[in-house]
Amino acid sequence: MDGSIESTLRARGHHEHPVELYNLKNPFLIEKLHREFLEAGAEIIQSNTAGANALTLAAHGLHDKVYEINRKGVWQARQAAVGRAYVAGVVGPVGKFLTPIGKLHHEDVREGAMAQLHALLDGGCDLLLLKSFIEIEELEIVLEAARHISPDIPIIAHKTFPEDAAVLATEFPRQIAARIARHGVAAIGSNGTVGPNRMLTIVRSLAGADQLHQGLHLSAQPDIGIPTLVDGKPVYNATVEYVANSVKALVANGVTVVGADGGTLPEHIRAIRQAIDGMEVGRPEVKTKKRKEPAEQADTTTQQGSRFQQSLGRKFLVSVELDVPRGVEMDHLFESAAYLHQHGIDAVNISDGARARLRMSPITISHLITQRTGMECITHLSCRDRNMVGLQSELLGAHALGLRNILAVTGDPTHIGDYPYATSVYDVDSVGLIRTLSRMNNGEDLMGNPVGNGGTNFMVACAVNPMAFDLEREIARLERKVAEGAHVAFTQPIFEASTVRQLLSRTEHLNIPIMVGVMPLRSALHAEFLHHELPGMFIPEAIQQRMRGAAQPLEEGVAITVEFLQSIADVRQRIAGIYIMPPGKRFDMIVEIVRRMEE
Repeated sequence: MDGSIESTLRARGHHEHPVELYNLKNPFLIEKLHREFLEAGAEIIQSNTAGANALTLAAHGLHDKVYEINRKGVWQARQAAVGRAYVAGVVGPVGKFLTPIGKLHHEDVREGAMAQLHALLDGGCDLLLLKSFIEIEELEIVLEAARHISPDIPIIAHKTFPEDAAVLATEFPRQIAARIARHGVAAIGSNGTVGPNRMLTIVRSLAGADQLHQGLHLSAQPDIGIPTLVDGKPVYNATVEYVANSVKALVANGVTVVGADGGTLPEHIRAIRQAIDGMEVGRPEVKTKKRKEPAEQADTTTQQGSRFQQSLGRKFLVSVELDVPRGVEMDHLFESAAYLHQHGIDAVNISDGARARLRMSPITISHLITQRTGMECITHLSCRDRNMVGLQSELLGAHALGLRNILAVTGDPTHIGDYPYATSVYDVDSVGLIRTLSRMNNGEDLMGNPVGNGGTNFMVACAVNPMAFDLEREIARLERKVAEGAHVAFTQPIFEASTVRQLLSRTEHLNIPIMVGVMPLRSALHAEFLHHELPGMFIPEAIQQRMRGAAQPLEEGVAITVEFLQSIADVRQRIAGIYIMPPGKRFDMIVEIVRRMEE
């Protein structure tokens, strides 16, 4: 195959973005570059269309140019090839994650792929090259679209792998190869991300797929190396000779469709052509994976779920939210957790920078509380402050520390908190985080890479607001959370029995345990603040009036809470327990509420 049109354009001083725009603005330049790669020895010319799908082009105001850019991209390659080389119509990923991890919907990908593929095939390409795909789901969507349009056209499908020997040493690459092969492709392989030396490891990992013994070919297009960014521009250290000799090793290990990707100029292709001329394609080196003996398996005691999860449905649970103070002084927090533990509270909830306030990491606090007091924690984890890598890293660390209960929250935006100019990340929302937790429980990360030892064993908790302004939307989101693997739902504070009954009725089909949130009010001002200034909170007017007329507001708040809990006694068997958000630091009131509830 030929090299990188983009790298060659940049090397020649052409920096307009996206590079597919040159198909319209300077078609003769693109045709000239194709000819240079052809003269260097390429036998497959790739159309300059990798990012020419509707969703990617829309970001540049080119959504109406999809057909023209793709058809002309193939035509320019054909003009250069003139029967001397095959022309591959190239399709790349959208560059966004699919739902629920990201906001990209499967149908949007399919429609975009269909439009691009129609244009490439109308242009007369000889084969399709699907390259640079990170998510196997997205690659399969495009493969299905391609086979729908053209059942017979040859397809080369590339899945991009991380530079991670631990992942490549598992069965994961072979499983990927099997999934791709089901779509009737001519060749499977990988491109980009890694240099030719690391690509050899990927090739050897793929080589064990059974499909390779049934006529399926191996393909590889490594970058020429890992670049250093200088003033935002990639600079590669790899010499032409190094790249050519490294690619020889790929051919020796069974690669029949070979080339190079990022950083590849015509001189690299010329050197590769000269290096592999006359070579026989070797047999891939396949290493047999040894199965672990039972004695080597992870200790089963570490694979058991939390006490809280095991108690769901077996006893009426009580959890209490602890207010995390600012700074590093946490002694009162530890004392509170110990006090609640001594009085039979099942768990404490540790929030993650609620209202975007600066607080100590909830994972650190949860670990310290458990270690010092024996109290089980339900650790809230917000999507606001961490990207996908950070979230998964935190979860692995939490699991290693013995934490097993994670409540996934989207998180309040930073502009309402201590640092209003800080960046809110939101790579995923709470639904995406729940999928992340479920995947880790199933032994893989978001990209399907194995996490080892059979996976994690988190209890996956979520939030639901039965007093949401748009209850239909709230129930629909809860349905998505349950579908992604949530084990239990914690509600916002509720003050009326009718709200609980409505929630139970609306969620009966989901069969998810519900922890009913309660918040003892401490004053009339507290009630008014919650009702008027906190989104999603509703305090009935009758309760607000009781608080206004109370001679002892704290006692009245406790009485209101107890009355509420007694009013839902008839549905107690249908809820998992209560989640108490106490007023201030009055944990003695929590014990009193629980005692009076049981009377």
